[in-house]
Amino acid sequence: MRRFGLIGKKLGHSFSKRYFTEKFEKVGVREAVYDLYELEQIEQLPELLAREPELVGLNVTVPYKEQVIPFLTELDAAAAEIGAVNTIKIEAGRTKGYNTDYIGFKTSLQNFYPEEDRGQALVLGTGGAAKAVCAALKALAIPYTSVARKAVAGAILYEAVTPDLLQKYNLIINTTPLGMYPEVDTLPPIPYTSLTPQHYLYDLVYNPELTSFITEGKAAGAKTMNGLAMLQGQAEAAWAIWNE
Repeated sequence: MRRFGLIGKKLGHSFSKRYFTEKFEKVGVREAVYDLYELEQIEQLPELLAREPELVGLNVTVPYKEQVIPFLTELDAAAAEIGAVNTIKIEAGRTKGYNTDYIGFKTSLQNFYPEEDRGQALVLGTGGAAKAVCAALKALAIPYTSVARKAVAGAILYEAVTPDLLQKYNLIINTTPLGMYPEVDTLPPIPYTSLTPQHYLYDLVYNPELTSFITEGKAAGAKTMNGLAMLQGQAEAAWAIWNE
């Protein structure tokens, strides 16, 4: 039996188990199962690996995309540069970390945000997902500014995101879990009334599909996209890595 799974702190929002279970059926993979492994702390990962010797692949979600790194045998070069891991390949007792969030986000953004409209981006959040997003923006030569709740090197605070500032950035990306089920009424604190039809709003949250962040964007006539395409892209990239 080949065993795959997702590690995170709270996984009630996860789409991955259904996605991969359907994937196994679609491609005719038998003797494979995908499970959810809630870890109260990342220090429990070695115990999980010892308990489940059939594990060959893991996905990683919040809040462990950065915290997992010291527990891995090695890192793929791209994951090392990004500083975050969302996919782990387990082979012969060794664990190697990869970042397929980068692949999923970059591909989906190219389809959503036309080259002729590209300006500057505001990246809301500075966690593991944000690191993959920023790496993709760099690769696409899209200038960006990060926004954080607390003082972080290289980022501005939410209080600095004024209506005037918002007009300088036509792409706004939510990399935080705000708005994710079950806290569906939460959203990043930016001046939504200053959004325009020229803005593009990309929310990495995919459950619910219509988040409060996206609802505010739609109300202003902005173009909007949730994280479903990114999720599917990163999942397919993870599947390819596990089967190399």
